[in-house]
Amino acid sequence: MTKRAIISGGSIGGLFAATALIRAGWHVDVYERTEVELFGRGAGIVTHDTLIKALDFVGADLTDLGVQVHDRVAFDKAGQRICTLPYSQIVTSWDRIHQLLRRLIPESCYHLGRHVTGYSQDASSVTAHFDNGPSETGGLLVGADGFRSAIRAQMLPNVTPQYAGYVVWRALAHEGDLPADINADIFPTFAFYTPAGSQIIGYPIAGPNNDLRTGHRRYNFVWYVPAPDLDDMLTDNSGKRHSISIPPPLIRDDVLGAMQTQAKAMMPASFVEILNCSERPFFTPIYDHHSPVMHDGRVALSGDAACVARPHVGMGVTKAAQDALALARHAGGALTAYSDERVPASLRAHLRARQLGAWMQEDDLANSDGAAHPRLSDIMRLTAVTVD
Repeated sequence: MTKRAIISGGSIGGLFAATALIRAGWHVDVYERTEVELFGRGAGIVTHDTLIKALDFVGADLTDLGVQVHDRVAFDKAGQRICTLPYSQIVTSWDRIHQLLRRLIPESCYHLGRHVTGYSQDASSVTAHFDNGPSETGGLLVGADGFRSAIRAQMLPNVTPQYAGYVVWRALAHEGDLPADINADIFPTFAFYTPAGSQIIGYPIAGPNNDLRTGHRRYNFVWYVPAPDLDDMLTDNSGKRHSISIPPPLIRDDVLGAMQTQAKAMMPASFVEILNCSERPFFTPIYDHHSPVMHDGRVALSGDAACVARPHVGMGVTKAAQDALALARHAGGALTAYSDERVPASLRAHLRARQLGAWMQEDDLANSDGAAHPRLSDIMRLTAVTVD
């Protein structure tokens, strides 16, 4: 008898779970709440050996995965290099990872416009309930529906995302639009700027359609900055206050303008220029949550549904991949073993990310120009590095 798994969420976490379970002999059906194929989310993705091995394991084609960077370089406000750490790493994009995994899912098994809102189960099966259409029953339900997971909300109603006090502004600049000096000095690097209470990182990724040709790539710009008045930032022009996050097109022009004014006052001129050359920036509030258990009978949590590690650690996709492979190993038996393996691993990533966030938030006035952060070497060494 074919084992059937129902996966709530068609983003990267859901696709990783699906591909791993397919390799383990399961029939999978992936249900994604949006009406159209997902694309363009999250911009840059930093890879790790663990992620590359997971992609290879599920059968993804690793050809032209991304851009190789060799050095991590810290800059001060004058634009001078103050520290260099040799560290080779492939940086890629959300689109590329999603594309590689999506190709491995049969079209008949990927369903758009179906939002799983909850579940019920008995000793032999689990049933997923939707906001539209009939319920679906199988032997396993995977909640890979992100940090606002409906599956987690039912399983662990007391585990809710908690705002960390700051946001991350993201932007993409096309390599061909940047001045020659920036392309020479900053573009090839994994760059850091760490003034008091804030942080910028940036690195090159492929251009549209995974274009890796010199001159056609993009620069992924990431800026962590305190945002005490989050309610105002999440309010659109109509006066609607969005919960958790706001769709990028609805960010008000005055919010963008305030960000650009702040950037000009505190960033090196080269980073201001990168921001000026970028497509329309957008922000995402930073939240924390960690689930103390990742299963309930025949239901498993995976990826951000189970645990959000702040993006400083750069492990969101890698953690989802590790969850997926562990789930495939344990799905034929009691899911307690899956939870026992992945809860402590997720907690390690969660705590490392919180530590990096705390170092970023240190408000040392002596470090107003980014040249004297007491934890600079630790930040450069541990940012976007796998937590064992």
